[in-house]
Amino acid sequence: MDVVIIGAGVIGLATAWRAAARGAAVTLVDPDPASGSSSVAAGMLTPVSELTYGEEPLLRLGLASRERYAAFVAELEEQTGHDTGYRTDGILEVAFDSDDLGYLDDLRRFQESLGIPIEALTGRECRKAEPMLAPGVRGGLLAPADGSIDPRRLTPALRAAGEKLGVRLVRQRATSVLVENDTAVGVRLEDGSEVRAAKVLLAAGPWSGDIEGLPAGIVPAVRPVKGQVIRLRTRVPFLRRSTRGLVKGSSIYLVPRADGEIVIGATQEEMGFDTRVTAGGLWELLRDARELLPGITELEFAEVTAGLRPGSPDNAPVMGPTALPGFFVGTGHFRNGILLTPVSADILTEVLLDGTVPDVGTPFTPDRFEVVPS
Repeated sequence: MDVVIIGAGVIGLATAWRAAARGAAVTLVDPDPASGSSSVAAGMLTPVSELTYGEEPLLRLGLASRERYAAFVAELEEQTGHDTGYRTDGILEVAFDSDDLGYLDDLRRFQESLGIPIEALTGRECRKAEPMLAPGVRGGLLAPADGSIDPRRLTPALRAAGEKLGVRLVRQRATSVLVENDTAVGVRLEDGSEVRAAKVLLAAGPWSGDIEGLPAGIVPAVRPVKGQVIRLRTRVPFLRRSTRGLVKGSSIYLVPRADGEIVIGATQEEMGFDTRVTAGGLWELLRDARELLPGITELEFAEVTAGLRPGSPDNAPVMGPTALPGFFVGTGHFRNGILLTPVSADILTEVLLDGTVPDVGTPFTPDRFEVVPS
C-alpha cells in the first residue's frame, strides 16, 4: 500500500512509522518537519489533569494512549537509540486560593465517579512533594499515573524510526490533493510535481484547511489556537515533577526536564495565524508562575515561543476516512497532540491499511460533523 501523508508533525511522523512497520510505502510531505506545535508543546501526558466535564470519550482516548506510551517509547528508543525524555512520576495540580481549591475538589469528585485514581493533598502535603511551592498554596491533587515526554526529543526519534523503515520525506508544501474519478490519488507539490499514492492522509494541523482540490465539506473546519510558552533553565534541582496550578481561576503548568530546563505554559488565544510573542502573554505566565513558585524569578531565561494548536469544532481529534474515497484525515488534536500520539498512530494506521476504525476511534471520525455544502 502506498500512502502519502501531508504534514510531518508528531501525528504524521508517528503514523508514518507505524504504517511503514506494517509494510506500507510511506511518503511524508512537509517543508519543515516538526516545526509547528510539536516543537512548542511542553509534552505533559495528562488525560486526568486535562479532563473537562462532558469530555468522557476524549478522556477514554487519552487514557488508552497513556497506557500505550511505555511500550511505544521503549520500542522507539530501542530502534533508534534516541532518548525521548519520557517520565512517569505523576502530575501535581495545586490551588492558589480557596476558590481554586473548590474547583479542584469538584474535579476530584468527578474523576472519582469515573473510577480514575486521584489523590487529594493538603497544602502542607503539596509543599512536601514540591518544596519550592509558595507557603500559601491551599491544597492540590496528585495524578500518580500521569507523566511527560520531551516533544523536541520525541519528533527526531520518530523521524529516525521512519527513515530506518524507508519512509521518504519530501521537503515541499502540498498545495492540493489530486482527485481522479472521484477518488484521491495523491498530492500536487508547490513546484508543480506530483506524489501519487493509493491513500492520502491529511495531518497538517491548523493548516489542514489550506489544501486545495477537495470537494466542499470534506475536511471539517480546523482553526489555529495560539499558545505562548516560556523556557527557563536551572543548575540546581527546582521542580521534581510536572506541576499544574490554578491561580485565581487561571491555569498554568510547569514541566521540568532532566537537563534543567523548565517549560512554562501556555496561553490559549483565538488569534488566527498569529505567532507573535507578546509582552502581555509572557507577563501572565510569569505572574502566575511566581505566585505558585516564588523562586522562579531567579532562574535563567532561555527561550520564548508561540505555536498554533489545531482546534476542531468540538476541540476533539478528527481521525478517519472522509466522504472522498482514498482521502483520510488525522488532525484537530488541539491541546492533546503529544498525549494522543500513540493511540492516534494506531488508529490511523488501522484505518489506512485495514479499512476499519477501531472502537477507541469511533467517536472521533469526521462524519460526526454535519456537512453543509457551501
